[in-house]
Amino acid sequence: MTQLQGKRLPRPGAGQGRVLAAVLGLVAALGLGAVGQARADTPSPEKAPAAASRWTDQPHGFASLAGGTTGGAGGKVVTVTDQASLAKYAAAEEPYVIRVSGSIAVEPFGSDIVVASNKTVIGVGDTGEIVHGELHLNPGTSNVIIRNLTIRDSYVEGDWDGKTTDFDAIQMDTVDHVWIDHNRFTHMGDGLLDIRKDSRYITVSYNQFTNHNKAFGIGWTTNVLTEMTIDHNWFNGTKQRNPSADNLAYAHLYNNYLSSQVKDGDPVWTYGNWARGKTRMVIENSYYDGVQHPYQADATAELVQRGSILRNTTGRTDAWGTAFDPHEFYDYRLDPAAAVPALVTRFSGPQQRIGVTLHVPADYPTVQAAVDAVPDGNAVPVTIAVAPGTYRAKVYIPATKPNIVLQGTGQDRSDTVIVYDTPAAYGGSTGSATVRIAANDVTARHLTFSNDFDEAAVELNGEQALAMKTTGDRIVFEDTAFLGNQDTLMTDSPKLTTVSRVYVRDSYIEGDVDFVYGRATTVIERSVIKLLSRGSTTNNGYMTAASTWTGNLYGFLITRSKVVSDAPDQSFHLGRPWHPGGEPEAVAQVLIRDTELPAAVKSAPWTDMSGFSWKDARFTEYRNYGPGAEVTADRPQMSDEDARAHTVADYLAGSDGWAPYARH
Repeated sequence: MTQLQGKRLPRPGAGQGRVLAAVLGLVAALGLGAVGQARADTPSPEKAPAAASRWTDQPHGFASLAGGTTGGAGGKVVTVTDQASLAKYAAAEEPYVIRVSGSIAVEPFGSDIVVASNKTVIGVGDTGEIVHGELHLNPGTSNVIIRNLTIRDSYVEGDWDGKTTDFDAIQMDTVDHVWIDHNRFTHMGDGLLDIRKDSRYITVSYNQFTNHNKAFGIGWTTNVLTEMTIDHNWFNGTKQRNPSADNLAYAHLYNNYLSSQVKDGDPVWTYGNWARGKTRMVIENSYYDGVQHPYQADATAELVQRGSILRNTTGRTDAWGTAFDPHEFYDYRLDPAAAVPALVTRFSGPQQRIGVTLHVPADYPTVQAAVDAVPDGNAVPVTIAVAPGTYRAKVYIPATKPNIVLQGTGQDRSDTVIVYDTPAAYGGSTGSATVRIAANDVTARHLTFSNDFDEAAVELNGEQALAMKTTGDRIVFEDTAFLGNQDTLMTDSPKLTTVSRVYVRDSYIEGDVDFVYGRATTVIERSVIKLLSRGSTTNNGYMTAASTWTGNLYGFLITRSKVVSDAPDQSFHLGRPWHPGGEPEAVAQVLIRDTELPAAVKSAPWTDMSGFSWKDARFTEYRNYGPGAEVTADRPQMSDEDARAHTVADYLAGSDGWAPYARH
């Protein structure tokens, strides 16, 4: 873009209703960390890592100990829709995050899909399922996450006791570090979930076990090694093993819901939880409704129960010994037992909102490495979670990798910064951008994007230094900051006649020359825009430089925002019309409405550019206020009637009805 003459000065440094209402407020429950020491006479896991929440993609409980469970983190993300692809990636030596899309019918009936170490197998949305087959973890397998799947229907008619088939949903022998979360298991040939033979560091959470005889068995060993957390699971229409825990060193069961137990007159093998052998079991704040033998223990076992609710139950409720204190291994927060039925029925099983998350730098060393792990043609959102810190590197999201959510995980957007310092003189305007987004359907939130090239310290012909450039469609920025000087934020499209849309909300943008510019249809709402002083008393710069295609009714809309400045009064323009390469069909459209303007804004705030008159552009204001919001002959005001057709919805809807603002 045309260089502005002169340099800027350096920048300054009760009843059911109440219970249900409470449940809806528990989405962020279950903080998980660790304090204390294990008992000296039993295996001693390491302390747990930092806290997690109900919707975290990080395992909690025993699966979080002794180095944690990360599954396929660090590997490529793949999406599978058939048995051959699932089997190939699940058995591979290298780590993979495997997304199961739709229903995969396994043949021959009841066959195994072997899952090797360092894998995440996760359903896409709430419809990923494996039918007629089993996920099988062989001895020695380590570090596996299985989430958000339905595994169903390998039952053989007439084999209610599973004596002739061994078609489990998931079976594992002598494995370690496994997280089984938010799955639905139903109507299988033997057990739904069998975790056997000294498997260690396991968490089973938020699953549904339904329509089955032998739901969930653990053990089959005389050793006392297994450590397991079992929480927020729903056992519904099952008969026994809910679970059966044989010789577990530690079995921590909390906030589970047992209901609609199968009743076939069996006085012994119809039961809820059973601590067998030398198991130490702790049960907390669970809910048993219509269950025979809710919880029982062998004479050699220890079982502690506290806080659970029993409704219409019969039979054994054993409790003896001291078992162990789960807080010696990890921290956790119990949900009220009365809330468990409503909470677990709503939040257990596959969930539409659970997706793949790639962590930077824990699993991928750089943001770009995480982007590169996303498959081309990606059709399902992948979240790249960026830990607090300063990442001095460029990032490019190519057009082949849509549906990415780039998200900082700090308390404030300033905690996570992606920054570089390239000016246009060293790579052109596009090459100067710290971050470039060419893909469609990308969201960035809780981040700061910066180009910290110091235009006052270096003599160059071009001082453009972009913090962000977008060319994709349906781009969203929420709670983000864009820091720079000239050309800070460019929202563009692949070519003049292609309309791309960008929505910026609750964000901060700063700059001096043309620092919000391009031809994309762009809405900036509820944000702060800072006009930086370059030290001039007469002309410190231009806020916008739109290059809207003349065939596009909507260019830039700045609404319900606040413009601030440290520049002198009457020294800043609201914008000028940019015609790239002298293109006559690029006719800027900018509307600033319902926005506070500072005294730094000129009374005649629009100006010409490169021989093109601002009066030929489409510059208007509507109901602005503040010391810089004068109404003069040089400030076109939009009529009430036209303003009704220039709303956020009008700018963004397009032909597909895109409405990102409706998420709030």
